[in-house]
Amino acid sequence: MKFLAITLIAHTPHPVTGARKSTGERFREVLDNALLAEELGFDGFGVGERHERPFISSSPPVVLSHIAALTSRIRLFTAVTTLSLLDPVRAYEDYATLDHLSGGRLELIIGKGNGTAQRELFHVTSEDQWERNAESYEVFRQIWRQDKVSAATRFRPGLKDAEVWPRPLQQPIRVWHGSATSKESVDLAARYGDPLFSANVTHTIEPYAELIRHYRERWEHYGHDPARIAVGAGTAGYYAAPTSQRAIADYRPVFEGYLAFQKRIGADPVFPTLEDFVERSSALIGSPQQVIEKVHRYHERFGHTVLHLHADAGGLTDTQHRDALGLFQSDIAPVLRREIPDPPFTWGPVPDEGPYGSADAATGTQSTRPAATPDH
Repeated sequence: MKFLAITLIAHTPHPVTGARKSTGERFREVLDNALLAEELGFDGFGVGERHERPFISSSPPVVLSHIAALTSRIRLFTAVTTLSLLDPVRAYEDYATLDHLSGGRLELIIGKGNGTAQRELFHVTSEDQWERNAESYEVFRQIWRQDKVSAATRFRPGLKDAEVWPRPLQQPIRVWHGSATSKESVDLAARYGDPLFSANVTHTIEPYAELIRHYRERWEHYGHDPARIAVGAGTAGYYAAPTSQRAIADYRPVFEGYLAFQKRIGADPVFPTLEDFVERSSALIGSPQQVIEKVHRYHERFGHTVLHLHADAGGLTDTQHRDALGLFQSDIAPVLRREIPDPPFTWGPVPDEGPYGSADAATGTQSTRPAATPDH
């Protein structure tokens, strides 16, 4: 199993003290957390993309480029790239450049994105966002694979024998599809044989398990080898301590701060108590053995081989945060790495697909099969 640390770069008051860091301090915290993740042995670090308050993650290529310059080993993820809002040509230029600067360490998780404010900012409607996402991805993947691109498009000017530079380092880059609530992203991932990353944050396990089940069905429908499926999954929170009693005691002020925030904005929490949150959400809070057992319970439903934890302290003290991540790598990750398999591809730069056929984005294996046409 592989492990990522991910941040959406929320810029909010501290849930316990109410203090708010400056924008510069918040970005510095992200960089420090990326360095910590590499130091501790995490396999990847992810930066989200949001274009509305309270997030300041509107430019993940810039943030990840800075992280690339500070690190040497850890793979760099977007979480997620909101292709429904972006011009795929411009997105390709940014990410191909970043892939070169990072030495081929970039992986994308794409998705339509969430939030009414950012849709309005980019003049995208709830009715067309899925079509925009699919079209942008199809153009994006074509640019990554072909020196000259022609494409008839609805949501941007069409392309005819267009050349886009720089040409890629990874050929092609691996693209994961972020999945939260809808079958559209699941079907798009299955159609192209791409890996899936389940959000697995807001709700109980059932809706996420159903989407992953649907992904596996559609994967086989499109003729892909079931053995090549790769699924990642998120977590609603993480804090481990030597004993469950200490973990609960340390995390309680953080959770109570979260409940107070939900009350202020008029939202009803899905999990009204810390005990319910620990029991029914995907949060990993407890002793190392409890965390290991919970990951296994989710793995039985998802079959996932990649797991993300929150990179941010999120209300914990810096010492608690660092100690908990250190405990994960010393006592938890080795067991999960041994007992749960890795994804079915090399964890590194995607191999050059060469002149014959196109490489499967999830596996790097050669294929001359034409792209399937999705059912509607």
